[in-house]
Amino acid sequence: MKTILYIVWALFVAAAIFSLLHASRRTKRQEQQMASWPKAEATVTGSATGWTSGVGGSSRNLRYFPTYQFTDPRGTLFMGKSEISDVEQPVPGSLIEVAYNPVNPNESLQVSSEPRTAMGFLIAFFAVFAVASFWFIGIFPMG
Repeated sequence: MKTILYIVWALFVAAAIFSLLHASRRTKRQEQQMASWPKAEATVTGSATGWTSGVGGSSRNLRYFPTYQFTDPRGTLFMGKSEISDVEQPVPGSLIEVAYNPVNPNESLQVSSEPRTAMGFLIAFFAVFAVASFWFIGIFPMG
């Protein structure tokens, strides 16, 4: 029976590592893209709403994704939606910094250190969870 628990644990850890690597690579790729893109002050125009997943028995929470508009150096107006959510609804008219693709200014991303910080917390959480669950399987009474 413990063998089955260890196999399930190994599959969970492998899936968590794969997911974290995928998210980490995506975040790093976006940061590298944004490093070479011009930056602009964008005005928040409103927000789109979404829900957290409610995984692990936690309740689902409403999240807000700012929508914004900015102009390029030629004065052309562009709109975008942030991929970074917040629990509080953004105030229309407030300013955020965005980076935009000079080849296609319709492609823009909000400049923030939050994705990197969140990745650090997720990695630490899953590392502690994996060690704790491995330890628990070892002491789990069978029989």
